[in-house]
Amino acid sequence: MAENRLMEKYKAVLIGGSTGSIDVLLQLLPALRPPLSFALIIVVHRKNTADSTLANLLSFKTNLPLREVDDKDPMLPGNIYLAPADYHLLLEQDGTFSLDDSEKVNYSRPSIDVTFESAADVYGPALVGVLLSGANADGTAGLRAIKKAGGVLVAQQPETAQVGFMPQQAILSAPVDYVLDVPELIRFINRLSELAPKFS
Repeated sequence: MAENRLMEKYKAVLIGGSTGSIDVLLQLLPALRPPLSFALIIVVHRKNTADSTLANLLSFKTNLPLREVDDKDPMLPGNIYLAPADYHLLLEQDGTFSLDDSEKVNYSRPSIDVTFESAADVYGPALVGVLLSGANADGTAGLRAIKKAGGVLVAQQPETAQVGFMPQQAILSAPVDYVLDVPELIRFINRLSELAPKFS
């Protein structure tokens, strides 16, 4: 893909994962160079009980502002947002998040597909969708929605994932633009922020 494609102004980078994805995030977050020119939104399969342990762990690993999302929070560039346990995370037309406790999708709540598909409806070509390690197919339909809306798709190299099924399903079933190992993913996300016009 040509570099001018990556120079577009992205509003958000969405990262989804399940088993094994926390290990990737613990490598990724400390390596991100602030300020980010976009919001970074993380959706990982979690236990169904409210627990701030994950948010605290991830916050400890980054100098960027990171918070677990509350209903109606605005999505702002330069911030990292974590989907809370037991809620689907959606993006709204007014630039805010909303939380939904409807039925599980792909046996999961939060579901990666739900977040990716809602973001595609709102931000379309201003999105990058990233799918990490995991044991089910959640995220593949969401990636297809992002691509249909004009966004960019990234999958973790399955051979480097603790559980390669989730990124492998994406590679087989969605038009993935980049297949990256963790160091390559870090460079990719930092490069996105370097190329993009800086926010004021």
